[in-house]
Amino acid sequence: MKVIKPPTELPIKDLRLKIFLAGSIEMGVAEDWQKKLEKKLSKFDVIIYNPRRDDWDSTWKQSIDEPKFVEQVNWELDALDDADLILLYLQPDTKSPISLLELGLHAAHKNLIVCCPEGFWRKGNVDIVSDRYKLQAVDTLDELIDAVVERCERDL
Repeated sequence: MKVIKPPTELPIKDLRLKIFLAGSIEMGVAEDWQKKLEKKLSKFDVIIYNPRRDDWDSTWKQSIDEPKFVEQVNWELDALDDADLILLYLQPDTKSPISLLELGLHAAHKNLIVCCPEGFWRKGNVDIVSDRYKLQAVDTLDELIDAVVERCERDL
């Protein structure tokens, strides 16, 4: 397994299964669920795109005029487009507006596994989108991890 985080260049030509970890990142609120998932996938020859940037600076202005912010957003958009599978985890005590945007951008591609536990503030919307687009949906982070491990065992 290889983990790629921003701003590292994406291995576009690499043919291994590429998995994007979309979902709650809100610093200081969201658990580092990505690390838990990476541990479970460590035995597989896959590439993980993890947008949780190690050197994130909350003082960056969220503006098209802020080069580091633009770099982050473009990295995420490029990685989402390159991913074979997108895992979306919406932690109940977060808002995760960018994750909701990512769901909207990629729901029609059907390469998502969605985890939206009870208590997430827009669970109804997420459930309806998942149902409409026939996305695989699970209720807990452990079920999300099990679903991706099962997919890797089946497809690799």
